[in-house]
Amino acid sequence: MKAVRFTNWKTFPSLEEVARPTPGPGEVLLKIAGAGACHSDIAIFEQFDESMGAQLAPSYTLGHEDAGWVEELGGGVTGLAVGDACLAYGPIGCGQCPACSRGQDTYCYNAATQPYLANGLGRDGGMAEYMTVPARNLVPLGDADPVAAAPLADAGLTPYHAIKLSLPKLQGGGKTALVIGLGGLGQLAVQILTAITGATVFATDMKPEAMVEAEKFGAVPIEGGEGQVERIRELTGGQGVDAVFDFVGITPTIQVAQQVVRRQGRITIVGVAGQPTSWDFYSNPYEAELTNTYWGTIE
Repeated sequence: MKAVRFTNWKTFPSLEEVARPTPGPGEVLLKIAGAGACHSDIAIFEQFDESMGAQLAPSYTLGHEDAGWVEELGGGVTGLAVGDACLAYGPIGCGQCPACSRGQDTYCYNAATQPYLANGLGRDGGMAEYMTVPARNLVPLGDADPVAAAPLADAGLTPYHAIKLSLPKLQGGGKTALVIGLGGLGQLAVQILTAITGATVFATDMKPEAMVEAEKFGAVPIEGGEGQVERIRELTGGQGVDAVFDFVGITPTIQVAQQVVRRQGRITIVGVAGQPTSWDFYSNPYEAELTNTYWGTIE
């Protein structure tokens, strides 16, 4: 079968012919319908190096946003049938610690001792005709199209998880949310916020076309750059935003979030740019939270 392989650090992936995998005990062979291309895939071969450790070291098949149809059941697998359409939850932890028992493999207590992080992140992923995946990690899709559903495994799950954790800040009338960075995850965040909350959703990006797209889904576009903070404060009656979701994570975007969050609000950094910011008691609005989040749970 054909597969997109990460073969070496700082090396563009190659399309190779590899053997079709065989599911082991507790695993399923998934015939891939769709595999999303995430910015993390680019980071793996373009930015990362040996310092990332053995868990992400080459070589393996990329693809951690995967969906398809059950092709073959490994030993001991029940509750699934050949032909079932499923989404593959990417992270794979030890399966036994408290975090994994909650389906939160992203925060596995024993992550440092695992041989890989996820499908397509150290373990062969879904940018291929077939892949094996633990049966525990499969989420039935029912009538949903697995081709269209594939990016929900990360691009959908990651903002959904961040928003779910912030829902207490968005309950009640007159609540507001701000989405910073309107790439794939940011656009989905706008859709999720407008679907499951009654909050007014502001959205900002340096690309005008991205803001136009977010406006189609009900967001109020806020032009980036000079006057951005003042405009957001004006629109919130000087109080600031109840919940901010930063899908970039660079110092300037975090600083914008800090300047527009209201007292007792919440800032969630979702973008993994990893740049620092400063915090002190007097400049931080009282009881405003600054946190981060990573991926989501099987649940």
